[in-house]
Amino acid sequence: MARLYVLLFLVQIVLAVCALISCLSAEEGQIRALPRIAWVLIILFFPLVGSIAWFVAGREPGSGARKPWPAGTGSTERPRRRPVAPDDDPEFLRSVQDRAQQQDQELFRRWEEDLRRREDDLRRRDGEPPREGDRPEV
Repeated sequence: MARLYVLLFLVQIVLAVCALISCLSAEEGQIRALPRIAWVLIILFFPLVGSIAWFVAGREPGSGARKPWPAGTGSTERPRRRPVAPDDDPEFLRSVQDRAQQQDQELFRRWEEDLRRREDDLRRRDGEPPREGDRPEV
């Protein structure tokens, strides 16, 4: 039975803390019936009843819940573009792909030049003249 009382006491304290935070963070226009200081004192001196009273009668209905965005106004105005994460931005992804493709082409070109230089070095060492006609142009 003592555990039940401890549990109910903790629930009462949590409810009072939530009501106090809600009361102190509410806009001035969202508080009904009494001034803010009166609600704070009621919640502090009568935690269970004061908290319930705050949530039922002290604040505007629906002020705790987030209000949805207003529906479109029918304006032909172009909506503002939200910032996009780099991995979701198609322009960024395209630029990364183009940059990677350019780097690959440059690396391939350097490999080809190195391969041609090595082939020419081997031909010279073996006594054969370098063959320019057999090589495909890139």
